[in-house]
Amino acid sequence: MIALGYMAKRIVKRPDWLDVPSVRDIYAVSDCISPDFADYITFWAHNGFWFFDRPSHISRLCTHHDIPLGDLTFVYYEAHPLQFNNDDHTWQDFRADPDNKTDVLPVTASTLLGYDIVCYSMQNSPECSPLSCNHVATDVQVNPHCLINSLDYAIQCLETGIFDNAEPGPMRIVAVHSLRTGSNDEE
Repeated sequence: MIALGYMAKRIVKRPDWLDVPSVRDIYAVSDCISPDFADYITFWAHNGFWFFDRPSHISRLCTHHDIPLGDLTFVYYEAHPLQFNNDDHTWQDFRADPDNKTDVLPVTASTLLGYDIVCYSMQNSPECSPLSCNHVATDVQVNPHCLINSLDYAIQCLETGIFDNAEPGPMRIVAVHSLRTGSNDEE
């Protein structure tokens, strides 16, 4: 897996329109349903995967810009080392944007919540999480966080074409970890 970085999100409960009663909340990588802490790209403090190298970088931005921290959930992301081109069903390499420094602090205490499938048609920031945004969770097995439980099943779902018409690709499989309180509090 490739370390992508950290994010702080406002996790929301399953919207009524997502007809998957077993889903409790949405931990999607995209911010379509559970928003990121801010429109962070305007700060130009993100790394080459368009996340953050350390949780403290997010905390400092929140403090500096008067963004409340109380309702935020900090998460850590890592990705399968290949992205899936859903046009021709091939796996391809991807890399961090070389114009943005990337030095992700290894996660020290986290819980793996599951795997999201995320479209990256522009090859930089995450655009959409079809499991929740496009209701693909109604066609695949997801856990209470609207994530897939296993990497093997996520790969199988991509390769069998379940995501082909959801959003433009390529698609990346992103492991979503919740940070434990007090973890990665360096600096």
